[in-house]
Parts: sequence; structure tokens; C-alpha cells
Amino acid sequence: MDIILAIHSLVRWAIILVAAIAIIKFTISWAGNSSFKGMDRGLASGYSGLIDLQVLLGLVYLIWNGLAGAGFPLYRIEHAIAMILAAFAGHLPARFKNLNDKLRFQFSLFAILGSLILVFIGLLFLPAH
Repeated sequence: MDIILAIHSLVRWAIILVAAIAIIKFTISWAGNSSFKGMDRGLASGYSGLIDLQVLLGLVYLIWNGLAGAGFPLYRIEHAIAMILAAFAGHLPARFKNLNDKLRFQFSLFAILGSLILVFIGLLFLPAH
């Protein structure tokens, strides 16, 4: 069980790295009127894939640990709900395929920022260690 929590804790750093790169790239491309290319699609897909993995690991840990005796305290449920919403927001860039490139960069940037805000809110539900 601890291995799932350890992987869950490590994946967050990959999410932060990909999100930071995407935010920088999307901001520069939005300001510079660049075209939305393969790397941009890869960054958006990579972010949504990593956040999906994070949610999956978190849900497995929540259920497995909860059934093993830790229970399902409200803060864990609130954390899970916030993270599922963050994953939803992380998938929004895939819905912007029909927009022009400038709007696609703008909306993708704000979707990732919104997702990170939801992640931060979800972390606030967890007790301090």
C-alpha cells in the first residue's frame, strides 16, 4: 500500500514539471501568435495523462486504504473530488481543436492554470503532517 502512496507522491513532481513547461510554452506562443503544433498537443496530452494517473493512484489508495481500516474521513473525499475536477479541467484543451491557434493557446493555458488551482484547493483539504 505504501508503494502506491509513494508513486502518488512522486507523480506530483512530474505534473508540476509538465505544467510549468506547458504554461511557459503556451504563454509565449499565445503572445507570439505561433501555430499549435505537435509539441503543444504533446504538452497538453502529457499533462492530462499525468493528472489522470495521479487521480487513478489516489482513488486506488483511497479505496484500498479505506477498506483496510483507515476509513473514509471527509477530508479524503473532499480531496478526491477536487482532484477529479482538476483532471476534468486538465482535459479541456482537447476540446479546443477547432479554435484558431491564438485562442487555442489562450484557452489551453487557462485550462491548465484552472486545473492547478483546483489541485491547490484539493491539497488544502489534507491535514498538515
